[in-house]
Amino acid sequence: MRSPYRWHQFVFGLLGLALAAPSVYLVLGLPLLMRQQGWSGTGIGLFQLAGLPAVFKVVLALPVERWHPARQPYSRWTLLLGIAYLIVLLVLAAVGVETPKAVLFALMLACSVLATWADIPMNALAIKMLPASERLFAGGVRSAALFAAVILGGGAMLLLEQTLGWAAPFLAMSALLLLALALIGSLKEADAGNLAGESLSPSPILGGFFHQPGAWSWVVLLLAYFPFVATAWIYLKPLLLDQGFPASQVAWIAGIGGGCLGALSSLATARIVSRETLPHTLPLSALGNFLVLSLLAGVVWQAAGPVWLITTTCLLAIAMGVTSSLAFSLMMDFSRQYHQAVDYGIQASLFALGRTAVPPVAGVLLDIYRYPGMLLALALAAFVVLLLTTGTQRFVVAQCVQERAVE
Repeated sequence: MRSPYRWHQFVFGLLGLALAAPSVYLVLGLPLLMRQQGWSGTGIGLFQLAGLPAVFKVVLALPVERWHPARQPYSRWTLLLGIAYLIVLLVLAAVGVETPKAVLFALMLACSVLATWADIPMNALAIKMLPASERLFAGGVRSAALFAAVILGGGAMLLLEQTLGWAAPFLAMSALLLLALALIGSLKEADAGNLAGESLSPSPILGGFFHQPGAWSWVVLLLAYFPFVATAWIYLKPLLLDQGFPASQVAWIAGIGGGCLGALSSLATARIVSRETLPHTLPLSALGNFLVLSLLAGVVWQAAGPVWLITTTCLLAIAMGVTSSLAFSLMMDFSRQYHQAVDYGIQASLFALGRTAVPPVAGVLLDIYRYPGMLLALALAAFVVLLLTTGTQRFVVAQCVQERAVE
């Protein structure tokens, strides 16, 4: 029987794609262009700090939760922030490739703030409108949308820029965002009820999240579960470029091909994994991350041929898809009713903190120890995460998931 929420899932997926694609283009696409222009590993890593606003999602979530109009509050917030995001993208299209680095960084920072901010009410709206039975699939859709953004922003937009110039990718992504914002009106969000217009104190709102069963164990996993495999993904394009692959092939292999595999593995994970099997799936996914990073380090260390590099790229994309799908599904489960925005903001901030802190450190390791040393360090860190997921954390997380399944 077909779920009545498939249209909702499609709209949320399209909106997630439209919000993420420009950020992916700026964060994952530009490192390739930077490497072509001779940027160092440290420089590429420091440029990733333009994504730092994602760490402060919880701060951006507070006004979304505090200003809660009675009619479609999360939809209104998404539209307002989405339009501002659209304007900055059009400014980026207009300034040109010769823009001074400081101005380019400032515009990237503005994009990051608005994309981060708009993501909060959009996901709060999804948590609010979708029942618990749909949330595992919604996590897979969210992850698949991010990989579709990798295909678009990290692959197709690079090819478009190479063909038509600087402005073309920003204009194309602006059109996609405009379409997604137009479809929000088709979602009928319930009124805010007696929460409308209330002035809520931030302290009880924030503190209540950490009083949930399994919250602190989940905080540890949020910080450590994803960033090591994600950092390897960030440096994958420069790695392939340095291994002799032409820029266009890198865009196809890591951008489009890897993005497709990541999206498919995300959706497959959402279909296969259930609430009952989730506690066992988390350590298996962590094991996969450790093995893939170890294999990639060995392939680079041994200077293996292009077939091995392409194979490990595919395995890394699959590991990314599984990991992100599980993480986004659990983030929905740890969001309380009536506090969807702030709870999602807390988790997204922790998620982004780990993801943002690791790449600059990895860039320094790359400059000192080259790619094998950097990848080996990431593999060792992933092994520590594997130990965490096989300890008490998985049972506490399982308890929380089971309790919410009963609600």
